[in-house]
Amino acid sequence: MDERLFLSIIAGLFGMNLGSFLNVCSLRWPVDESVISPRSRCPSCHEPVSWYDNVPVFSWLWLRGRCRHCEERVSVQYPLVELATGLVWAGVVAAYGPTWEALRGGMFLTILFGISISDARFYIIPDEFSIGGTVLGIGLAFLPGGLGWMDAVIGAAVGYGVFWLVGVAGTTLIKRLSPGRLEEAGVDQAMGGGDVKMMMMIGAFLGIWGVALTTFLGSVLALVVFGPISALSKRLVPLGVFLAAGGGVAYAWGEQMIAWYLRFAGMA
Repeated sequence: MDERLFLSIIAGLFGMNLGSFLNVCSLRWPVDESVISPRSRCPSCHEPVSWYDNVPVFSWLWLRGRCRHCEERVSVQYPLVELATGLVWAGVVAAYGPTWEALRGGMFLTILFGISISDARFYIIPDEFSIGGTVLGIGLAFLPGGLGWMDAVIGAAVGYGVFWLVGVAGTTLIKRLSPGRLEEAGVDQAMGGGDVKMMMMIGAFLGIWGVALTTFLGSVLALVVFGPISALSKRLVPLGVFLAAGGGVAYAWGEQMIAWYLRFAGMA
């Protein structure tokens, strides 16, 4: 077997196990629960899940998506998150090999995935993902290859600062043009602090250009995909979901997209 393929499979298995933990983090952190205790349990009968029923993906398939004790259905989210996280880690190792960049990419995309799950379900981006991810991104920037630590620090500062200013300006504009709109939505500001801190994390991993590209892609996706739904239902846009998608695209193809834009604009 080809060495790169073998390492990708190993990385995929590691990613599936990490995905199992990611499920716990994305469901417990938003409601201020510990991810350590209590151990994994059935969401219906709350019986602890035995280790042999907690093997990523395979246990869910073996039990046909039901709890062993109460036989209630267990959400398909669990195996899907595990499988997707496994594919992320297999993909970065296939692309970069057993390098520090593969570690950076795997961690960044996993954090984005966790943020999207939390924000979609709870409209909350836990600080453990955003602030913890910022610290991790800056720390990984000291390793060989990839973004340098200074670019990571500047990117984090710019990501936070720009989104904080956008939030303040947006809140002021909405209150002037549409009084009561924020109160109807049950919030007191146009942009949540979680989104601001999330962009700080993205800046720590991708730098200034990554912040710019993520902001553009995330905003376009949110407008096209969720804009009509929000207009009709008055529901808030889970912006973190779309910023996560934009950040993933920016990480994978950002350099090519920016190079194309510079050529198109006659700047390169």
